[in-house]
Amino acid sequence: MADKLPEYYFRVRENGAFVFRLDTENRQRRIEMDQIAVVNMRNGEIKPQGDRTLSEPDIAAIKEWMEERAATLAHREIDDIFRAIDYLNTTAHWAQSRANDEQLEAVTDALLLAMHDLRSTLVRKKADRLMKN
Repeated sequence: MADKLPEYYFRVRENGAFVFRLDTENRQRRIEMDQIAVVNMRNGEIKPQGDRTLSEPDIAAIKEWMEERAATLAHREIDDIFRAIDYLNTTAHWAQSRANDEQLEAVTDALLLAMHDLRSTLVRKKADRLMKN
């Protein structure tokens, strides 16, 4: 562990985080975690925990975390899409070179429907972008 812990800890949850202030300045030198807020990334809401009032440094640290978290999630999302492209390529290779008839029968309809849906969506979105320009 690093010599100096951060002042805040963010326990990530599905759409935000629980925010804790860390304290090691006690007699036992134990890490104490005091929940100070709940963050909702969907609507940008920061709710103080209980009757607590958040200080300006608290709010600034939470907003900074929210910006960093949004960037991380955006990066992960596009990375997942590029992985999907790789999966499609490896799936095509598998279907052509290694799949047997039973395996192909098990996945063909679902794959064709998913690819048709994806293709329709991509073509429609591309047409919309071309019409704007």
